[in-house]
Amino acid sequence: MKRKIIAVAALVAIVISNSIALAQPGPATRPGEPRRPAPPEQRQTARLRQQMSELKASHAALVTELQAIHAAAVKEKATKTADQLEKLIARRQKAFDNRIEQLTRQQQRLQRAMRGRMERPERPENRGRKAPDFKLSSFDGRSVSLSQFEGRIVVLEWFNMDCPFSKYHYETKPTMPDLAKKYKDKEVVWLAVNSTSSTTPQANTAFAKKHKLPFPILDDRSGRVGRAYGARTTPHIFVVDRDGYVAYQGAIDSAPMGKVEAGAGTIGYVDKALEELTTGKPVTTRATTPYGCSVKYGR
Repeated sequence: MKRKIIAVAALVAIVISNSIALAQPGPATRPGEPRRPAPPEQRQTARLRQQMSELKASHAALVTELQAIHAAAVKEKATKTADQLEKLIARRQKAFDNRIEQLTRQQQRLQRAMRGRMERPERPENRGRKAPDFKLSSFDGRSVSLSQFEGRIVVLEWFNMDCPFSKYHYETKPTMPDLAKKYKDKEVVWLAVNSTSSTTPQANTAFAKKHKLPFPILDDRSGRVGRAYGARTTPHIFVVDRDGYVAYQGAIDSAPMGKVEAGAGTIGYVDKALEELTTGKPVTTRATTPYGCSVKYGR
């Protein structure tokens, strides 16, 4: 009986310590890191590599100790305890495999971003301004910050469901959802931002559900982020490149409500900018005049 009590206590201690290890992110910095900052993808890759190494070591130690306890339970003919341990080991193995798979995918994304950085020429003199960082809540309860997408391309779409110009690109022609889906697998993140002071969470979540949006709508009713970017209309688009600079800002296209001048075709400004950025080319049109309703900021 005493041995069983000790075994159960050890099991609880191991599971608790392992759960803590699985939940903790890797360290923000490493000793001996050079004073001159490395590219963001390189820093993230190094952190991921260290986190994966620590996770594997922690998991190996956990499984070894659980197997030892299992062997002791079998020896003592504690069949029920042995069965519970087998199931626990299987669950922990599954959780471990899922976490390693997630980290591996992150590492692969960062490696692709690093290759893209190496392939595209640096043109600091042609860069736009640094995109202001922010942290907002989505109307469905998620916390979203620009910095969490470091190393990826981010599209910020100023949005107002009551504006006919915004509504056109969802109900008449699903421009925004289609573009988000088109570039999703090319390291592009799409975020809608609603700075309308009078909007409600219920209206935004209902709109997102109705149109099955593949991206969140962020709550900027305070207008803080919209003013920081200088968003003037809905829609007003800002494309942030992998290095955190505004590569394009302006209209979604050249056809307000689908109307163009006689003999002129529609130019998809954002589509073109994303195509250029994802293929390592410089953005040829960096700014246009946005069209739409004025952003309804509060006082």
